[in-house]
Amino acid sequence: MKEDILDRWRHSHSFGQDQKRPGESRTLIVIAITFAMMIVEIAAGIAYGSMALLADGLHMGSHAVALGINFFAYVYARRHAHNERYSFGTGKVNTLGGYTGAILLALFAMMMAWESILRLISPVSIAFNQAIFVAVLGLIVNGASVVILGADHHHDHDHHHGHSHDHEHDHHHHHDHHHHDHNLKSAYLHVLADALTSLLAIFALLIGKYLGWVWMDPIMGIVGAILVARWSWGLLKSTSAILLDEQVSDQQQEVIRQTIEEEAGNRVVDLHLWTVGPNIQAASLTVVSTVPKSPEHYKKQLRHVTDVDHVTVEVHKYTEK
Repeated sequence: MKEDILDRWRHSHSFGQDQKRPGESRTLIVIAITFAMMIVEIAAGIAYGSMALLADGLHMGSHAVALGINFFAYVYARRHAHNERYSFGTGKVNTLGGYTGAILLALFAMMMAWESILRLISPVSIAFNQAIFVAVLGLIVNGASVVILGADHHHDHDHHHGHSHDHEHDHHHHHDHHHHDHNLKSAYLHVLADALTSLLAIFALLIGKYLGWVWMDPIMGIVGAILVARWSWGLLKSTSAILLDEQVSDQQQEVIRQTIEEEAGNRVVDLHLWTVGPNIQAASLTVVSTVPKSPEHYKKQLRHVTDVDHVTVEVHKYTEK
C-alpha cells in the first residue's frame, strides 16, 4: 500500500494541546508576583525581627511552589502534545495539575485548622498594627492575582475496524458537559484562598485590636480552613472523575443513543463517553443493526448533536443465531 494514500487515515491525537493556553501566561505572572512578595516579606521579617512577616513570607513561598506545579503542567502538556506514548494526547496532564493543586489546598486547609486550634488552646500575644499591615499587603497582592487568574473563569476518519474521527467539527454545538481548565482553576483557588485568609485575618485583627477579642483570630482561621477544604473537595471530585475515565453525564449518553436508534433497526449495545482533556471528549460505541452501515454513516449522525472530538464506532449485523 502507498504511504501517501494511507495518510488520509492517520491523524494527530494532540487535540490542540500543543497550543499555548491563556492560563499558562497568567500563572507565570502570578508566580512572579508571589515570589517577589515572598522575598520582600522574608527580607523585612529578618531585618525587623518580625516573626509575622517572616511566617507570611514562607507561606507565600509555599504557594509559589504550588503555582509552579501548575505552570509545569502547562509546559509539559504543550511540549509533549505529539508524543505517541500518550494515547489521547497530554490533556490529562492539565487535570493532573489541578488534582495535585487540590491536594495541596487540602494540606493548606489542615495546616490552617491545626494552627488555629493551637492558638485557641494556647493564645499568643499579637502585634496588631504590624499583623494588620501584613494582612492588608497580602490582600492587595492576592487580590491582584485573583483578578489575573480569574479573567476567564474534531476531527474525522475511519478505517476497516470502524475507528473514526471528526475533523469537520461543528462549532455551533456547545454542551455544558465540557470541563474547564482544571489547572487554571487550581491556581485560581490557591490565590483565592490566600486572599480569603488575608480578608478574614484583617477582620479578626481589627476586632481583636479594638474589642479585645483575641480569640476571633483563631476562629476566623478555622472558618477559612473549612471554606478552603470545601474548594479542595470540589476540585478533587471533578479532576479525579476525569483521571479515572468516569462516564460523562447520562443526558449526553442518551443524546447519542437516541440519535443512532432513531433510525429503524439500530441498537446501541455498548457506549462509553469520557473526558480526555480540557474541553476534549472521546466516545466508543457498538451498534447492532438489521441493516448495518459504515461507521462513517453513524459518525455523521452524531456530528450535529454532539461535539465529541474522538469517536470510535464498531458495527455488527443483527442475526438470530
